[in-house]
Amino acid sequence: MGAPGLLVTGASFAAFRGMHWGLRRLPAPGATAQDRWKWRNIAVSLVHSLITGFGALLGLLLHPQLATDPIHTHPPWTLLLVAVSVGYFLADGLDMLKNQTLGQAWELLCHHLAVVSCLGTAVLFGHYVGFSLVSLLLELNSACLHLRKLLLLSHQAPSLAFSMASWATLATLVLFRLAPLLWMSLWLIRHYRQVPPALLVLGGTGLAIVGALSIKQGVLIFISDVLRSQSHSSSRGHREARVARTYDGEPAPKEDSPLGLKD
Repeated sequence: MGAPGLLVTGASFAAFRGMHWGLRRLPAPGATAQDRWKWRNIAVSLVHSLITGFGALLGLLLHPQLATDPIHTHPPWTLLLVAVSVGYFLADGLDMLKNQTLGQAWELLCHHLAVVSCLGTAVLFGHYVGFSLVSLLLELNSACLHLRKLLLLSHQAPSLAFSMASWATLATLVLFRLAPLLWMSLWLIRHYRQVPPALLVLGGTGLAIVGALSIKQGVLIFISDVLRSQSHSSSRGHREARVARTYDGEPAPKEDSPLGLKD
């Protein structure tokens, strides 16, 4: 099934590049006008994550044999879903190279190279599609990451929507990113005799790169969105409490308290 997979990969590449082109001609939200490329790039990434993430979840729910035999068993449409993802990562890599310096993009380019190498093997040879589909569950967490970033670019932080996106990002990081990465790592360790050495090295390297970047990203989000926000809330509360007291230590009248004022 190499030819149809390559055809879908090419069509996906063209579609996502066309999406970049189309969004370039639409007005970005006013709050993000100074960073139009980043907004456009993340919006396209969100579309990819929603398609492939929910597609992978649906495939695994409808065909649980994909997890029990991730090498040989797969319905044809699941391979096409993997090909769509390969096309996206190629398009996104090109978009980053055109709009960022190598120093800015090298980390994500390493991630994309590892992903394309692993998923491309499934597209070319028609094997390990179930394994690839499990890896696409990570896109459910990526969708939350992209939504969180779009809210940041739109200056919607802090807000209820941003807080919900942050907690959803952390929850899906554990459920749909770290858990699948752990499952894939354990599967490779247990079935290493069934995997050619070259693919074993390729898969192990890809899992290590994606796993390290995922943990780093999760820690940074937890620090910035949870710990720092709690610290800011606590320090603001102390400042407000001090202002709410008069010079002799008695509580100020309620109508004079700054606690009723908006930030």
